[in-house]
Amino acid sequence: MNGLRYVFPAATVAFLLLIFSEYVPLLRHEPLGPPRPPSRWHWRDSVCVLLLTVAYAAVAFPGLGDRSGVERFCKFDTRGEYAEITLRAPTNIGAVRYYSGLYMGSYSLQFSTDGETYTEYAVMTQGHADVFKWNDAELAETGLDVVSIRIIADDTLWLGELAIYDTDGTLLLAGTDFSCPAGCAALFDEQEKIPDAYHYSNSTYFDEIYHARTAYEHIENIYPYEITHPPLGKLILSIGIRLFGMVPFGWRFMGTLLGVLMLPALYVFLKKMFGGTAAPFCCTAIFAFDFMHYVQTRIATIDTYAVFFTILMYLFFWLYLRADRTRYRSWLPPLALSGLCFGLGAASKWTCLYAGGGLAVLWLCDRVSRGVALCRAGQTRACLRETARNILCCLLFFLLIPAAVYYVSYWSYGTARGLSGFGMLFSKDYLQIVLDNQKYMLSYHSGVTATHPYSSVWWQWVLDIRPILYYLEYLDDGMHVSFGAWVNPMLCWGGLLAMLAMFYLTVRRRDRTALFIAVGYLAQLLPWVLVERVIFEYHYFPSTVFLLLALGHVFRTLQLRHPQWRRIVGSFTAVSLLLFAVFYPALRGLAIPGWYGSNFLKWFPTWPF
Repeated sequence: MNGLRYVFPAATVAFLLLIFSEYVPLLRHEPLGPPRPPSRWHWRDSVCVLLLTVAYAAVAFPGLGDRSGVERFCKFDTRGEYAEITLRAPTNIGAVRYYSGLYMGSYSLQFSTDGETYTEYAVMTQGHADVFKWNDAELAETGLDVVSIRIIADDTLWLGELAIYDTDGTLLLAGTDFSCPAGCAALFDEQEKIPDAYHYSNSTYFDEIYHARTAYEHIENIYPYEITHPPLGKLILSIGIRLFGMVPFGWRFMGTLLGVLMLPALYVFLKKMFGGTAAPFCCTAIFAFDFMHYVQTRIATIDTYAVFFTILMYLFFWLYLRADRTRYRSWLPPLALSGLCFGLGAASKWTCLYAGGGLAVLWLCDRVSRGVALCRAGQTRACLRETARNILCCLLFFLLIPAAVYYVSYWSYGTARGLSGFGMLFSKDYLQIVLDNQKYMLSYHSGVTATHPYSSVWWQWVLDIRPILYYLEYLDDGMHVSFGAWVNPMLCWGGLLAMLAMFYLTVRRRDRTALFIAVGYLAQLLPWVLVERVIFEYHYFPSTVFLLLALGHVFRTLQLRHPQWRRIVGSFTAVSLLLFAVFYPALRGLAIPGWYGSNFLKWFPTWPF
């Protein structure tokens, strides 16, 4: 029956070929160009945006993570400092579970059967991959009549909670089964929050071990452990922690919120680019329920912020390109906002520099085109003046202001080093902190040699054949829980066909809208072709925005030139949403039987479901 799974990708490809067989003949026509004037906002647009935003939020926030968790920590300040637990009666210890906090090291777990002599029965590690998650101590022996327990730290460490079980699996209760000094009471003050086992809903997973931790370190004014990316993304992430606490829901909240906010921004983008209501609504719905968008915005990493600011910087730059160049009030504000969003994106993750490179190419193409037009009209001096002013504005908006945003984003690094006040921004110490971090990031990213079982390369992203698996847990009765990140095949493969059409329209028809989309896509993808370090499917996330814009171009062409466009565009959107429903368990992390994954979800041998 496993052969059934190959029917679905074959049917999807056949469906897409059928869709594009209706579109390809339309490429012979002259390019449509952007709507002139841009289609006005209608009450239907407000209804569509509200409907899509609420519908997606209703799917995105439930199951995001526990809203209650361990938030108070026992802080071991020096090596050798220990917590001692005295049991009321000799007890056979069967298991010990602990919730790790900040810093890295290990604890020596020692048992005593006489209250005087202690023997180590486990080492409780707290490595970089163990923070803010539940871990189980591997006991060397069980069944001992223990009367006292010591936990000895080998360095400065924060330990959140400790769960001690007897051999029958019964949790021992503080005050009833044992006593401990007031100094280590934090180890047992949230016992009601102890889960049955580690799970993504109660602990960090994947790169959350870095980014959620760093966000919390910024809140605690501690110099961060993870300094391989600029600070702003983690500072935004920390807002959710301040609102809801250092719990899974808190550290994932802001990413999910921005994933929701992407939708109205994208709808406006599509509306300004193509006009109408159908294309913006259908494309936004496809993006809302895309696999990558759903999974990636629900994990506490910084990629969501980079994509959010990429959408905004390209939206504002499109408005700049469509503005009246003879009126400052028309073109200056969108250009300034595009530069600001570029700065915010670059201060969140360096991948936004790729997006900025795309904007630079588009700006150059626009200046050449406009310069030629002005010179042909005999306005050579006006061309020189306009070009000079525009260059000065771009230097301000895309260099000086982004540099200032980037520089100020290191504020928490400075305060963690003992600096304070606005004046620290002008100190040599603050400047050195920023410069040292840039050198470190360059060295780190150019010298990464680590491997990963679910790493991939750029051409695998384009073909959607190598998802990244974030979580896998096998349950009883052949059930398992898993989820990963990859692109909905309808968006990935359909968007690729649409992008090929953009390349054609750019070269053969000189379609400026197609050029805009193609440049944005290549700016996000081509740098990864040259990267030799380990990379993953989620690095394709920014490119999916331009795949969607390419589909918007296709939908708009069908809408204006094909009599059956509603059937074509509607069926494309419906199949995209249907695939989201089919794969939803593998996106949300719901328990499914093995036969479901093997027969319906594992379209290719490289898909880990």
